[in-house]
Amino acid sequence: MNDPRGRAAVFCNRFGLKMPILLAPMAGACPPSLSIAVMRTGVMGACGALLMNPKDIQSWVDEVRAETDGPFQINLWIPDPPPVREREHETRVREFLSRWGPPVPADAGEIALQDFDEQCRALLQVAPTAVSSIMGLYPPSFVSEFKQRGITWFATATTVTEASQAEAAGADVIIAQGMEAGGHRGAFDASKAEQQLVGLVALVPAIVDAVNIPVVAAGGIGDGRGVAAALMLGASAAVIGTAFLRCPEAKLHTAWADALAQTSPEQTVLSRAFSGRSGRSIATDYAKAALGPDAPAPAPYPVQRGLTNAMRLDAQKTADVQRMQAWAGQSARLARKESASVVAERVWNEAEKLLQS
Repeated sequence: MNDPRGRAAVFCNRFGLKMPILLAPMAGACPPSLSIAVMRTGVMGACGALLMNPKDIQSWVDEVRAETDGPFQINLWIPDPPPVREREHETRVREFLSRWGPPVPADAGEIALQDFDEQCRALLQVAPTAVSSIMGLYPPSFVSEFKQRGITWFATATTVTEASQAEAAGADVIIAQGMEAGGHRGAFDASKAEQQLVGLVALVPAIVDAVNIPVVAAGGIGDGRGVAAALMLGASAAVIGTAFLRCPEAKLHTAWADALAQTSPEQTVLSRAFSGRSGRSIATDYAKAALGPDAPAPAPYPVQRGLTNAMRLDAQKTADVQRMQAWAGQSARLARKESASVVAERVWNEAEKLLQS
């Protein structure tokens, strides 16, 4: 279907939406209050469940469903292979990080991840409208169980090749994540995350032409212009993340939220400085220093996340955004300090006017 508004309407009808907008599933920044606010306007809610155990997932779902019966997705990372540890190198990283915060304990890199199989079974139990994936593809056994229970699979792809692989694996919708997106990049192969950077304007039509399932655009979309452009490029809907982070319902640290308002596109940066996985953040003093020629390369994920924990916690306590894990997409400055419901309705009204002109 070449009509952008008609394509969006089909997508909305399929998933029970009033507007073709999805909240981004931002791990650590998707409290129930944010999804409740946007779902009441007809946007799809979202939970980034990377850091959550089954009980946490159930609690999130219970709180949301107690307030609204709208659609939502829950997102999981597909696990990486076990990291290759180099103790001498980790010592250099710890020494570097100790300049930016409290001393880093020798065992800080011994970080335990949530059990992925248990998380997947929790998703089957709570049965969201959709499960979404990033960093790879769900195992066939879970894909089969999702489909048996009528749960849609949204697969994040950062390249055309990844999108085609996801469709072949049974994905129902492709989330085309452009390089502009804030937070972690969803590259299937972590080693290629910085080499295969594709902007959304190029990525969306390329994926639309390559697959036979709906495509949703994500990355750098912060207002009605971005939503309208995504639909014109062939997407059926748009994901918005950073633009909701200044909303009170996001419950973001004030220092981070205020910094977003001052962040231009070129003041964001891709680095592995916080977790060991490539992600886009505000170009803070720490992020820039970690990319400098004298800094040791970050440890692999999730070791680096463990090593930076002390610094990140201290930054939160002292409201020092220059050391915070301040994720931000390139449209950060478009974020507004107003209710998420107001943001959603304004963005879609703007997009509709542009699509009608």
